[in-house]
Amino acid sequence: MKPSHFIVPALVCCAVVGSAQTATHSVAVPAAISAIREADIKRDLYQLASDAMRGREAGTLDELRASVWVSEQMQKIGLKPLGDFGSWFQWWNMRRTRISTPNSSVTLAGKPLTLWSDVTPVTNVNAELSAPTVFGSASDTTLDIRGKVAIVQIVAPPAAQVRSTTNTYEYNYTRAAIVDQGNKLISRGAAGVIFVADSIAEIAFNGLGVIQSRGAYTVVDGAPLVTGRTPNPNALTTLRQPTTQIPLFIVHGSALADWRKDGQAVTVSIRSESFDYPSNNVIGVVRGTDPKLRDEYVLFSAHTDHDGVRYPLAGDSIWNGADDNASTSAAVLAIARAFVQHPAKRSALFIINGAEERGLLGSRYHAAHPVVPITSIAAVLNGDMIGRNNRDTAGLLGSQPPHRNSMQLVQMAFDANNATGKFAIDSTWDRPTHPEGFYFRSDHLWYASLKIPTIYFTTELHSDYHTPRDEASRIDYAKLTHMAKWIYMTGWLAANAPVRPALDPGFVLH
Repeated sequence: MKPSHFIVPALVCCAVVGSAQTATHSVAVPAAISAIREADIKRDLYQLASDAMRGREAGTLDELRASVWVSEQMQKIGLKPLGDFGSWFQWWNMRRTRISTPNSSVTLAGKPLTLWSDVTPVTNVNAELSAPTVFGSASDTTLDIRGKVAIVQIVAPPAAQVRSTTNTYEYNYTRAAIVDQGNKLISRGAAGVIFVADSIAEIAFNGLGVIQSRGAYTVVDGAPLVTGRTPNPNALTTLRQPTTQIPLFIVHGSALADWRKDGQAVTVSIRSESFDYPSNNVIGVVRGTDPKLRDEYVLFSAHTDHDGVRYPLAGDSIWNGADDNASTSAAVLAIARAFVQHPAKRSALFIINGAEERGLLGSRYHAAHPVVPITSIAAVLNGDMIGRNNRDTAGLLGSQPPHRNSMQLVQMAFDANNATGKFAIDSTWDRPTHPEGFYFRSDHLWYASLKIPTIYFTTELHSDYHTPRDEASRIDYAKLTHMAKWIYMTGWLAANAPVRPALDPGFVLH
């Protein structure tokens, strides 16, 4: 699951279960569903989320090691490879752009400051700047800051702008304050901004530096970005930057005395650097049995990667990503076993994507360079984080407008749910007003933007999300197996329907 942002999340609660479910139809469950076994799922998840995999960070040998392991399981199961040149892998390059620490500098009154320790850039922009400081308040409109470096103390942002679901309160508070004050100062002509941390922002200081120093990621030659999403109000990308980008920094609160004097010379030289890293999607297929339908595909999607080895929490620095998203990867392997045992009329396509956590990059690449004709993909069933929270509830995103793009596919999911155990379907996370924008944060997104019938299965966020605590021992394996059977049954119905699921008339992803 791609985060809105990182850091230790606050407790997530989904107390309201609102079902968008309509009347269901009785459907026959194939005997092959018995191939989806809890013991297999648990074994595979423990392997993929083990410390030996080191968190499977995208663009590292750890992610590649995990993808090789996935390919070996696909081969054992009996899938056929559908990657490059008859292999299991579709290769592509992930591009990382970050601030070049050796080639960047910030000085105050001639004194060099250490990046990421004394001063942390909060925007990744190239900048050359030499200007005097002026200390004051972002709300003081009488202060002349044009062409100067504004020095302001972080003050509490409007409460409504501080998100309360994922990430720590301190981190959300700091981001919201930077966006709120930064926009005011940028609009008034500041050449640069230095934020002095208050006691709350001080707690988030080191973590903010960790993520900002990592930079930004994209995929070379991927599908076009999805437009129309309402941005996270805390996102630093919502800073209203003019054409000439304005550098923004945060410094420790203990440095306040050093920055209070007006007219001090600040020099800034920020240089970025880019690297390409290899990543891949692991792809296998079970060919359909119907000569007229076997060239159409039902795509089952998960992702391999997680967040790797990072700063330790409670002495643990491996961010294992058991629920996110070893859970669905293990489930997809189990679903593949069922399709191998009893193939459907349409072909079943299984893709374990790379670099989801870096921006849904693997699926974005595949959507632009599909291994089968994009028009032959009849439906996409994506899963992300499907092994935690209340045993009786689950989320089905894309089940209601404006995200729903195929009522027929949604109906298949409802019928499959009725046939495999009847989760109470939580529809709250599918609402366009939900603060997490959850629908937009997993690998189905690019296919929905291409107007392919798409749904997204999840059991939603929890307090271990994007922390080292997301470990295999915390998974509810009975629930995860139930989820795998639900996804399988939905795909089975789509793969055997006389006519592929229809796109809802007039659907446009916003």
